Amino acid sequence: MSIALSVSVRGIGLLGPGLADWSGGRSLLREPSSWVFQPTVLTAPARLPPAERRRAGDVVKLSMAVADQACTEAGADTRHLATVFTASSGDAANCNALCEALATPQRAISPTRFTNSVHNAVAGYWHIATTSRAPSTSLCAHDGSFGAGLLEAMAQCVSARRPVLLVAGDAPYPEPLHSVRPLSAAFGVALLLDVGPVDAPLPMLTLRSDETEAPASDCGDAALDALRLGVPAARSLPLLRALAGSAPASLHIEGLEGFTVEVRPHA
Repeated sequence: MSIALSVSVRGIGLLGPGLADWSGGRSLLREPSSWVFQPTVLTAPARLPPAERRRAGDVVKLSMAVADQACTEAGADTRHLATVFTASSGDAANCNALCEALATPQRAISPTRFTNSVHNAVAGYWHIATTSRAPSTSLCAHDGSFGAGLLEAMAQCVSARRPVLLVAGDAPYPEPLHSVRPLSAAFGVALLLDVGPVDAPLPMLTLRSDETEAPASDCGDAALDALRLGVPAARSLPLLRALAGSAPASLHIEGLEGFTVEVRPHA
């Protein structure tokens, strides 16, 4: 089976180690030799109500930050924006806390922690903050989560003929889970995709998904590529480099097992 889809990119959000946002990250991705690893800075989302802001974990802070960037760049109305959220792990710190609680004699689970344990918790925070009742999908595909999310978001965008916000984010587990599933940093990316007419030329993506497993594209820089391999959401880096104007015209991104997601950025 082969699938071909084409969409435009109206807005981009980026947050990761040494990459504070898409505006500054774009120039660093053009010249990756100047990139320096620095811890990702996460802040509580200002658009959340106070109670939800206190409960927001790292993956919520990360995902909402990049979603806000992409929507602001595009001037999008978030109240009517369909979303696709993808992550390999969800709220890693919350998962660790639940495991610790279950290991005690009392086995008492906090209702708040249970609420944040579901994989669509990030989508819930975003749609609460934006008062949006638009469709939302949350998915996970291990290391192929970004590629699977990109395929899902592009398919929805083309089939429904409406903008779709794709958000991918991962944050490290605390120990001892970190030793079992090590993620090197917190990393998030958001792409606001559309198929409708636009007022100015925008980058376009053409995606093909085939039942083959071609080698994944790298970043052309050893340090940046270590980040790509260290965080599932950072599998987006070759595509972000292409959108920044410094990468091959055809890229392969890990998708579901046995599938290659081929992306061709073009004007």
